[in-house]
Amino acid sequence: MTGKKIAKGQYGYMKRQKMWSSIRTICLFALSLSIFGIGIAVLGTKESLLTVIAILGCLPAGRSMVNMIMFLRATGCSEKAKEKISRHAEGLTELYDMFFTSYTKNYPVSHMAIRNHVVCGYMESKKADSAACEKHLDTYLKQGGCSGVAVKIFDDIEKYCEGLHNLKKQEETDHGKMAEIVENLLAISL
Repeated sequence: MTGKKIAKGQYGYMKRQKMWSSIRTICLFALSLSIFGIGIAVLGTKESLLTVIAILGCLPAGRSMVNMIMFLRATGCSEKAKEKISRHAEGLTELYDMFFTSYTKNYPVSHMAIRNHVVCGYMESKKADSAACEKHLDTYLKQGGCSGVAVKIFDDIEKYCEGLHNLKKQEETDHGKMAEIVENLLAISL
C-alpha cells in the first residue's frame, strides 16, 4: 500500500481500514496495559491513580476493538471484480468497498455506480440478500432527503455490467442530486 490516504468509497478502503483499526486497537490496549504495569512496578500496588487511568484507557481501546471487528468482518471488492467492472463503469460516479449494516443483516456492496436518480450496486457474496439491500438503501436514502431514487443491486457481475452500460446511456442531468446521493451513501456505510 502506498502512503496516501484512501477515502471511503475508493477501492482498497476496507483493506486499509482493517489494517489501521487493528494497529490502533493493539496500541491502545498496549498503552493501558503499560500504564497499569508501570503503576505496579513503581508504586508496588494495584491500588493507585495509574490503575484508574489504565482502566479509563480501556474505554477508547474497547471502542476501537468494536470498530476493528466490524472492519474485519467486512469484505471489499475483489481485484478480479474491479478489473471487470472498471472497463464498464468509466464515466459514471463510482463507489467501491461499501458495507451497509442494519439491525438484522449486513450488506457488503463491492461496487456502486450513480447517475441522475439511479443507484446500481454489485454484491459479490452469493449469501447476501440483494432485495433486502435495495429496500434498506431505499429507506435510508429517503430518510436522508433523497426521494425518487431508484436502487438496483445485482449479484451477477454480467448483469451488473449490462446495467452499467444502460446507465451510461442516460444523459447526466443533475450533478447536485448525484452528489447528495453519494454523500448519503457514504454516511450510512461502514
